[in-house]
Amino acid sequence: MTESARPGQSVREGLRSRRWLLWGALLLLVGLLLGVLVFLAGEYEEGRDQAALERDAALVVSDIRSGLVRNVQTLQSLHSVAPTADSWTAPAAELLAAHREIVRLEWRASGLDVLAERDTPFLASLSGYLGRDQSLHDVRQACDNARRLSGPAFSPSYFWPMSSGVGMELMEMCLPVTRNGRPDGFLVATYSLPGVLAELTNKDLLRGRGLAFSEPDGTRLALHSTVAVSGRTLHTSALLDLPGHTLMVRLESPRRALGLFPNVLTAVVGVLSLALLAVLALLGRDMRRRQRAELEVADALAFRKAMENSLVTGLRARDMQGRITYVNPAFCQMVGFSAEELIGTGLPAPWWPPELFDEYQRRQAVRLAGQTLPREGYESVFQRSDGTRFPVLIIEAPLIDAQGVQTGYMSAILDLTEQRRVEDLNRTSQDRLQATARLATVGEMASLLSHELNQPLAAISSYATGTLNLLAGPAGELPQADLQLAMRRIGEQAERAGRVIKSVADFVRRREQVREAVAPQSLLDAIAPLLGLQAKKLGIRVQIDLAPGLPLVQCDRTMVEQVLLNLARNGMQAMPEGDPPARSGQRVLTLAVRQSRLLAGASPGGRAQKAWVEFAVTDHGQGLSTDVQDKLFTPFFTTKAEGMGLGLSLCRTVIEQHGGALGFEPAQPRGTVFRFTLPVA
Repeated sequence: MTESARPGQSVREGLRSRRWLLWGALLLLVGLLLGVLVFLAGEYEEGRDQAALERDAALVVSDIRSGLVRNVQTLQSLHSVAPTADSWTAPAAELLAAHREIVRLEWRASGLDVLAERDTPFLASLSGYLGRDQSLHDVRQACDNARRLSGPAFSPSYFWPMSSGVGMELMEMCLPVTRNGRPDGFLVATYSLPGVLAELTNKDLLRGRGLAFSEPDGTRLALHSTVAVSGRTLHTSALLDLPGHTLMVRLESPRRALGLFPNVLTAVVGVLSLALLAVLALLGRDMRRRQRAELEVADALAFRKAMENSLVTGLRARDMQGRITYVNPAFCQMVGFSAEELIGTGLPAPWWPPELFDEYQRRQAVRLAGQTLPREGYESVFQRSDGTRFPVLIIEAPLIDAQGVQTGYMSAILDLTEQRRVEDLNRTSQDRLQATARLATVGEMASLLSHELNQPLAAISSYATGTLNLLAGPAGELPQADLQLAMRRIGEQAERAGRVIKSVADFVRRREQVREAVAPQSLLDAIAPLLGLQAKKLGIRVQIDLAPGLPLVQCDRTMVEQVLLNLARNGMQAMPEGDPPARSGQRVLTLAVRQSRLLAGASPGGRAQKAWVEFAVTDHGQGLSTDVQDKLFTPFFTTKAEGMGLGLSLCRTVIEQHGGALGFEPAQPRGTVFRFTLPVA
């Protein structure tokens, strides 16, 4: 029986000891709570006193600023009652007697020469030790600021010694004076900083407190009152922002005794009573919440682990020294190393290619130093454990812990091997498409040759026929000059046909074509014979309008001549015989050349912009319908029965290769204008 009672007794003793431990914990909690409450009460009262002191300091600054503004208004009225220097002295003396903070008044001319002056009657030795010229620099600084601000301005304060062996901190205030809207010099008022504190502040507000002007480092400039220095002294500073200068006002006040019992004790007893009743319930609820939170954390960890294991994106975490602290299975599979082999390793990383160690080492040193962190990602090359290389995209972000402190970097690594393979396939497909397009262009070249060689071949045929006609005449009457001209024209057109074939072949091959500086006049002269032949045949007058002083253009001469010739021929064909003529009574085709006014000249920043020369071909035909305008530059679209639909499409391609633009618009009163631009050489 005794032996069986011992285990139960030991259990009860264990329960009792745990109960005492619980009560001890409760008593400790209550004691800590009381200490915290006392501390918080003291901090609350100290904060309340500090806030009240800061409000009072703001009121002191406001009073000083208001007093200075009233003084400015009073000084402005001084010149209205005393317009001359002789009459100015008496009211100035009255003003100084009424305002003890002002120790000197001066009326200075625009050049700062003194016209009239008056010292305060309360300080007999103000200028007995140093002359007034010693403070001229401060006066000039204040007046320069006043002139710039068109209002009162203050100078920085300065110490002024007096003959009595003491001195005081002074400050100059300069006020521009105007009379009948014209400047009439300056009114300079010298303020005593101790006087400002004594005369422009609320005496009741400062009772039992210390007030002074001080530097930002705590050095006192002027003192009005002090309090005994102790550990229970509160102090605050407020800025007095004046035009041209800023002063710091320091206000001190002794701390009041803490009123703990009347203010806090009742609340403490009530709170403790409620706390003792609720502590057990809180402990039980806390335990249940803790268990629930632990389960939720375990579930969250399991979910995150499953999610990380399912990712195909490699994840890698590093500390601030570059050592790996975490990798996911995707990263391990990517580089061919296990997590145990990677975690804890530093630089150089085991997946770096050996020949890139130095480059990667420098790049990582820059990143770990915090100098750069490309959030948009950067590409690199990794090496697997078997030695194979593969491209990757790395995206890095700071790794921040729960306290908001950066503990390292988290990187997401994407394997770009498949993407590069797809890009290679796309590139191969693109090359095949380009090859197919080049084969199609061979047919385009054949069509273009047949289209463009009609003019020079027709011209050669015409000149040859004319030559035969001349040779068929009497033998003694052969016109040598005409024969030479005809043969020279045949040679020129044959050479032109050769250039056309060469230029079209270069155009089809899409290689860099030969560009040269060409005068616009020479381009028109080159096609003038062909235009003259066709114009004479159709009964059309060709009018050339060439602006004077045109610069040279940079172009492929042959291709641009073909463009001009195509546009001119299309314009002639747009005015068929029998069509109503223009106002002049004859069908006219106009070729105009002038320098473009849209892009020529200098930019606002002073840098010269690119200039252009504009060519315009104007016909007075029936114009273009809306349907035709929409398809005008489409390859193989034509409105002619014998046309191939390649001329305008190729013309636009040629002009765009030169950097220009080809367009059209309606002409007035009827017809169409085709314009294109070429860059100035």
